[in-house]
Amino acid sequence: MSREPQVIKLKDYQQPNFWAKKTELTFDLNEDHSLVTSKVHYQHNPGHDRTLTLAGLSLELVSVHLDHEDLNLDAMDYSPEHLSLKDLPDTFALTITTKIYPQKNTALEGLYKSNGKFCTQCEPEGFRRITYFLDRPDVMSEYRTTIIADKSKYPILLSNGNPVDSKDLPNNRHQMVWHDPFPKPSYLFALVAGDLGCVEDEFTTKSSRKIKLQIFVEKENLDKCDFAMQAVKDSMKWDEDTYGLEYDLDIFMIVAVSDFNMGAMENKGLNIFNSKYILANPETATDSDFEGIQSVVGHEYFHNWSGNRVTCRDWFQLSLKEGLTVFRDQEFSADMNSRGVKRISDVKVLRNSQFVEDSGPMAHPVRPDSYIEINNFYTSTVYNKGAEVIRMIHTILGKDAFHKGIDTYFNRHDGEAATIEDFVKAMEDSSGASLKQFTHWYHQAGTPRVNAELSHQDNKVILKLQQRLPMTPGQSDKHAQVIPITTSFFAKDGKAVPFLYQGDTKTEHVLIFDQGEQEFVFEGFAEEPIPSLARSFSAPIHLDYQYSDEQLIFLMTWDNDDFNRYEAAQNLAMSLMKKRQQSPSYELPDEVLTAYKSLLASKTLDPRIKARALSFPSIDYLVSLEQEANIEAIFETRSWLQESIGHSCYQELWDAYHQSHKQDSYQLDAEGIGNRELKSVCLSLLLATGKEDSVALATSLFAKSNNMTDTITALNELSHVNDPRRQDAFKSFYDKWSHDQLVIDKWFALQSSSYHDHVLAHVKDLLEHKDFDLLNPNRVYAVLRQFARANPKGFHHSNGEGYQLIADYVLKIDKTNSHIAAMLANSLSQWRRFDKGRQGKMVAQLERIKAAEGLSKDVYEIVSKSLQDS
Repeated sequence: MSREPQVIKLKDYQQPNFWAKKTELTFDLNEDHSLVTSKVHYQHNPGHDRTLTLAGLSLELVSVHLDHEDLNLDAMDYSPEHLSLKDLPDTFALTITTKIYPQKNTALEGLYKSNGKFCTQCEPEGFRRITYFLDRPDVMSEYRTTIIADKSKYPILLSNGNPVDSKDLPNNRHQMVWHDPFPKPSYLFALVAGDLGCVEDEFTTKSSRKIKLQIFVEKENLDKCDFAMQAVKDSMKWDEDTYGLEYDLDIFMIVAVSDFNMGAMENKGLNIFNSKYILANPETATDSDFEGIQSVVGHEYFHNWSGNRVTCRDWFQLSLKEGLTVFRDQEFSADMNSRGVKRISDVKVLRNSQFVEDSGPMAHPVRPDSYIEINNFYTSTVYNKGAEVIRMIHTILGKDAFHKGIDTYFNRHDGEAATIEDFVKAMEDSSGASLKQFTHWYHQAGTPRVNAELSHQDNKVILKLQQRLPMTPGQSDKHAQVIPITTSFFAKDGKAVPFLYQGDTKTEHVLIFDQGEQEFVFEGFAEEPIPSLARSFSAPIHLDYQYSDEQLIFLMTWDNDDFNRYEAAQNLAMSLMKKRQQSPSYELPDEVLTAYKSLLASKTLDPRIKARALSFPSIDYLVSLEQEANIEAIFETRSWLQESIGHSCYQELWDAYHQSHKQDSYQLDAEGIGNRELKSVCLSLLLATGKEDSVALATSLFAKSNNMTDTITALNELSHVNDPRRQDAFKSFYDKWSHDQLVIDKWFALQSSSYHDHVLAHVKDLLEHKDFDLLNPNRVYAVLRQFARANPKGFHHSNGEGYQLIADYVLKIDKTNSHIAAMLANSLSQWRRFDKGRQGKMVAQLERIKAAEGLSKDVYEIVSKSLQDS
């Protein structure tokens, strides 16, 4: 790789010289290689050059035919990475045969083998590993795919669209033909061949069409598909009811595979999933696993319209499909479950990943201006912040106008490759509103910081807001953002106060804050109220308002917005930790302890909201708030707060634990999930005290558990204690579940995230374990990513050995799967947030990686940006 790889820039976008109107593919699958023949019908793009340049990657060219002419390969301009033809006519058919080696494809992009199955992953640029092609999202083609394979080994042959033909062939081979009538870009192509079991169901659409639903898994996992199948049907029904969007093909298929870089892939009609997002039953999956399955199944299904029927013009528009679809899957999950709990979960993800990303060298806009490797921009900014941008449009325009905008967008661009501007224009045209200034959210990186001040005089309240936009890489001058601030006020009796704003009196108003400084005046206040600002996290910002601890306790008790109630508890925790850092002798005052005891004793509050209020901000999030974080002090004060509440509220926590602990059958409903989550938080706080009976409680829960949620709760808590019962529990778990790959991923992950003093040595032992597989992404995530992201105590140990371990494995994995290696390298990018000693150690490892020979462009981009201005 060149030390200065090509930078792709948004401003350089041009349409292709030719369009691929129809694509006919034939796959001849064999054990040592596969032959791929592509016959593509091209049409010249008027006004463009007549040279056709096709992308390839690691391809072996066998033959090329232009219409009926067999071209001389020796006279052609081609390499394993490209193929170019000049002076071409207006229309022609180009037939190319390539030889590829899926069995050797450890990158898990293009066509590869997983557990004896052929499968594909083509987003974003994997199709070029299959054949030479215009592998870009604005080239949408109609596909017809023929798959030929051994019938005994690969009885199931799947691709996009509807099946149109099948037959047996000599030598125990057979073929299947699929046709997808809806034009799609190459990244949505999919193929699966294997010996799989199938769970079938059907869904009747609003127009009375019967859709066949199929989930293909390894046969021993057929009993773990029921929940995913129900999630498919729920997703289809929700999209019809909410947006009027109906499924278009006759069949919808999902295949679960164990070796997969991503969570899942929305290939048209044939979704391919990481098995962790399909396989589940109460014995093997936790409540959060079930929620993840529902969310990801919904996400991939919703892509059928927001991504497939209307796709992206280029990869800079990635958030056009991903931000919108994340918003859609968030709303789906909120409607299926608790809206307040879902909002808290989504914001926790945003703060723990995207806010961290936005505060470091990898900060980039929702729509980036440039990239070296597009795989590196499947980020929390593009997905999660992108979803928040969509949510703000929904908040500003209102539900009805937003839905009209969605209708306009899909009707106007169905079958097209669109841009973010197209989406915004549809929203403007449908609502009559101008979103010109709002689009700064797409172009500016960084998390805005909003300072709020409140004053009360006469019958009025004046709210003064100031916004500050941080400098980010390549962006120093920023424009004021349009920030919706949903606002309520509470009187001392805990009731929301109706107040007058812009001629309307109600208890909640959406303020449009679009200037550097702005004052808002409200009427209807006999006394100074307590504000509840940015309710339901109405914008992805840092909000600074000088609440007293007493006011935070008040909001934690009385606020009728679930998120802001949780937020008050989070801010109270941070205030208490800050006081402890400033004064090591500080102890929790009685009013704080009374508030926590009242929270635990509440008979009306949702147990999950209780649990979230008793969970404290993550160390990563706390670090992201500091210019140069003292991680020991953060860890110590957070542990002090947990221990102090555990000791002072021990009896209340003990009682709440036992009230939540039901020994009857496992129920996957709101009550059961809520009780298990509250039980988990109570157990964690009890164990923070170090008392023997709390360790015995965790041991008992582990021994008597009748579901994986309780088992993992107990094992997670035991993982942090220095006690022989810890080792006994992990051995027992392994002995019981060693046959189940997904469950053993949990076993690896819990040990990697343990705060045990010798965790680094344990992680090194896990990397040598017979069940560790460096080629399996889930296993790498369970050990190395878990250690780097979920174990700040071990990873950021002052000796720097955690950094060295991750760098070692970045270099190892980069040789086989650069996508996974780059993800790991990113864990070193936040070095500026730490003390000088840790900075030096992290930079040294980044420089070691950068200096390595043969470094992939994926990893090069991460480390070079991380080291910029170092």
